Amino acid sequence: MVKEVNIIKASGEIEPFSERKLRRSLERINTHPELITEIISHIKSELKEGMKTSEIYSHALSLLRKKEHFTAGRYSIKKALLELGPSGYPFEKMVAQILKSAGYVVEIGKIVKGYCVSHEVDVVASKDNKRLLVECKFHNRAGYKTDIKVALYINARFWDIKKHSLGKPGHRNEGNLEVWLITNTKLSSDAINYSNCVGIKAIGWNYPRDGKNLQYLLEESGLLPITCLISLTKAQKNQLLRQGLVVCREIVDQEEILQSMGISEIKRTRVLKEVGELCKYEKNSFSL
Repeated sequence: MVKEVNIIKASGEIEPFSERKLRRSLERINTHPELITEIISHIKSELKEGMKTSEIYSHALSLLRKKEHFTAGRYSIKKALLELGPSGYPFEKMVAQILKSAGYVVEIGKIVKGYCVSHEVDVVASKDNKRLLVECKFHNRAGYKTDIKVALYINARFWDIKKHSLGKPGHRNEGNLEVWLITNTKLSSDAINYSNCVGIKAIGWNYPRDGKNLQYLLEESGLLPITCLISLTKAQKNQLLRQGLVVCREIVDQEEILQSMGISEIKRTRVLKEVGELCKYEKNSFSL
């Protein structure tokens, strides 16, 4: 019987190493089966008690970069989201673009009047007779969980807005008003249970597990963060973020920005090729 080896997650929790989880994460990004076998074999040979998941990730990413350069970008999406910070605005813009790609008309940072006070809502989205109030909770530290305090805060703001709407003509249409919480990290169990109880649609990196979580939304929409690009340096990616670019697709639409940054034609070609490879699984239609 193979001895169980415990590893340490980013949150500090300890769990047994799972070959199945590693294989599944590599299959999800369409890694070649032979390379998956090679990576798993390498990881298992290096595995030791108390190894951090970040070390396992680094080993796998290193092999992907050597063998399947473009696949490596898709493997690093979760980490790339953390690098969108320190402010949460790029994440809000990304969420808005995901909703826009699903057919919503979106506004970022809209002031919405409540019964007691006015509220700045991260993203307001409208489609047909449906209106979404979306709170985006961004963290730039691995292992952090969005907890119940965030859900409580969002629900209080929602009901203040709802109460104001009840006194207006045509308020019955507000039955189609929904409140969403979207975070780039995990949600605590209390945050999930409370959100489900009061009617908040909570979306985390891997929640809901059997539905449209953030990882699913990014992969289905093809709107991957520019921070997952391997062909650019960290400084270059930060420069693009400062200029308002958040997702890879925007680089294709604004290729001249790369030239203005002094990036050579050869490297620009490589960057555009990587963008094309990263987004090649994009679907023609996307729905929420």
